[in-house]
Amino acid sequence: MTMAGNDLGSLLGGLLGGGGSGGQGGSGGAGNILGALLGALTGAGGGASGAQAGGNNPLGGLMDMLAKSGLADQAQSWLGTGDNKPVSGAQIAEAVPDEALQKAAAQAGVSPQEAADQIAQALPTAVDRLSPEGQLPSGSLEDIIRQQKF
Repeated sequence: MTMAGNDLGSLLGGLLGGGGSGGQGGSGGAGNILGALLGALTGAGGGASGAQAGGNNPLGGLMDMLAKSGLADQAQSWLGTGDNKPVSGAQIAEAVPDEALQKAAAQAGVSPQEAADQIAQALPTAVDRLSPEGQLPSGSLEDIIRQQKF
C-alpha cells in the first residue's frame, strides 16, 4: 500500500540521512514518520485547505501550528542559521492534531508517543536544511526536497 506520504518520507529520510547521530532505527524511520505526519496534516484539512498559508507545502502549516502552540522561538531558530533549539515529543504532540499524529504513528507502526519523539528529533534538522535562506521556500515539499539533492 503506497501512499504519497511514503514518497515524502523517503525523501525526508534522505534529507535527514547525512547529519543523523546514528540513533537507533536509522534516520530513514524518522523521515518516514515526518513524511507520514505531513501527509496526514495535508489530508486533515479535508483536502480543501490549499488556501492555507502552506498550500501544498504542509511544512509551512506545521510551522504555523508550532508557533500557535507557543513554540515560535524554536521554530524560528530552525529557519535561521544559528543553533537549532530542541523541542520535546510532548511539545510536538501538543502542537499537532491528535488525529494526524495517530495516523502518522499507525502508518509508521509505532505508538503516537514514539512518533512524536521521532518527529521532535527530525523536524529541526529537516526545517534547517530546507530553509538555507532563512525562510521556507514556497512550492511543493517534494520539489523543495528534490532540489536539495545536488
